[in-house]
Amino acid sequence: MTEFQSIDNTEHPSLLIVDDDKVFCDVLAKAMTKRGFSVDQAHTIEDALKLAETSAPEYAIVDLKLSSESGLVLVEKLKSLDPGTRIVMLTGYASIATAVEAIKLGATHYLAKPVDADEIMASFERTTGDTDIPISVHPLSVGRLEWEYIHRILTENDNNISVTARILNMHRRTLQRKLAKKPHKE
Repeated sequence: MTEFQSIDNTEHPSLLIVDDDKVFCDVLAKAMTKRGFSVDQAHTIEDALKLAETSAPEYAIVDLKLSSESGLVLVEKLKSLDPGTRIVMLTGYASIATAVEAIKLGATHYLAKPVDADEIMASFERTTGDTDIPISVHPLSVGRLEWEYIHRILTENDNNISVTARILNMHRRTLQRKLAKKPHKE
């Protein structure tokens, strides 16, 4: 019996899915329900906190970018409500800076979209690091390094575009265009 199956069919581990993409949320909720979870969904940080304050979830899946808000804020708040909550952060905008911050704030794992329910399940079950991860022989491209640096500075400044643009000596609109692009492939 895995950690997620219950002895009797009445108790299921609670899971909170927070993503502003409602279709993705619905599909993932159905998949996770089939895997034995009692699922709640939220599409904003505010709605997620209302649900979590009523009953802190045992597990959470949080998107990094929730409209104009950062899911990192929610990771920190969920961990303060219940330090035992196992959180997987999902993102279509993966960067080293946000991965490090997510883990520092209490996320169990960090996955880049597209992702399926089996990958999320495996992430919930992992409790230790993997020393066998291969080290890339290719350094990051200049475009990827720029993207990583911009996102690190943005994270350090609480996602404030104007402050980040000043620090980078860049026009605010130029920074916004760069942020709207997908990250460069490694």
